[in-house]
Amino acid sequence: MNALMVKALAFAAVLIIATIVVVKQMHIDLSDPINLLTMIGAIAIAVLTAGVSAKYISQMKTDKAGGELAEENWDGIGEYKNELPSGWAYSFLGTMIWALWYWQFGYPVNAFSQIGQYNEEVKAYNQKFEEVHKNADKATLQQMGESIFLVQCAPCHGTTGDGLSGKAQDFGARMSKEQVLHVINNGQNQLGYPMGAMPPGMASGKDAEDIAAYVAGGMKGEQPAAFAACASCHGADGKGNNGMAPNLAEYDATLVSHVLEHGKKGIIGRMPSFKTRMTPVQEKALAEYIQSLSN
Repeated sequence: MNALMVKALAFAAVLIIATIVVVKQMHIDLSDPINLLTMIGAIAIAVLTAGVSAKYISQMKTDKAGGELAEENWDGIGEYKNELPSGWAYSFLGTMIWALWYWQFGYPVNAFSQIGQYNEEVKAYNQKFEEVHKNADKATLQQMGESIFLVQCAPCHGTTGDGLSGKAQDFGARMSKEQVLHVINNGQNQLGYPMGAMPPGMASGKDAEDIAAYVAGGMKGEQPAAFAACASCHGADGKGNNGMAPNLAEYDATLVSHVLEHGKKGIIGRMPSFKTRMTPVQEKALAEYIQSLSN
C-alpha cells in the first residue's frame, strides 16, 4: 500500500471519528433506522471518497493513455475506444441499486414525518370544525367570514372590500360598466361553470352598452331587450340558472366557490386558487360576508 493510499484512509478515519463525536454530542438516537441509515451512508461516503480519490490520483501519476483511437477527431484531438473503468462502472451500478432500494424500502413514502403528522392534525381539526359549525346561523357565518376576508382577501380587495380604489374588485359596487363590457366583448371562461365558456361578441354597439349599464346598475329598472342573449345562460333574472352559469345579480355562494376554486384574472393580476385553503363552511361564511358588503 503506497503512502497516498495510507494518507487517504487516515483522512477517512478522521472524518468517521469526527462524525461519531458530533453524533454523540448531539445525542442523536441511532436506534432510529433513519438516523442509523444516515450514519452508515456518511461512513460509506467518507471511505469510498478517500479510497477512490487516492486510487485515481495515483493512477494519474503513472498511467499513460493507450488503446484504439476512434476514427472521429476534432482539430486533431481524438478519443480512445476504451471500456469504462470497472470501479466506476460498478460504483455507478451500485448507486442505482441503492437508490431504488432507498426509494422503495429504506425510506418509504408512508413512513412517519412531521409534515404528515401536521397534515393529519389539520384534517382532523377541519372535520371537527365542519361538524361544530355545519348549522351556524347567519350572524355567526358573517362574523367568521369577516375574519377570513381580512386575512385572505383584504390584501388585494381592501379591509372594507372597496377594491383599494379600483385596484381590485370592489364588492360594494359589484361590477362596473367597463368590466361588463370587457366580458361581453372578450368572452369569459375562467370559472368552470357547467354552461361552459361565454363566447365573445354576444352583443355589440348600443345593445352591449345597454346590457352593461343594466348589469352594473344592479339589474334594476327596465330590462333591455338585448339582455335576452344573456338570459339563455344566466336566466331572465340573471341569477345563473341554479348554478349553471355565473350569478350576475349578486355574489351567491356558488359564484364565490367557483372563484375560490379556479382563481380569476383581475385588474392587478391573477387571483390564485384557494381550493385547498378553506373548508366548505369557511367558503359559505366568506360568501355570506361578501354578500353583506354588496348589500
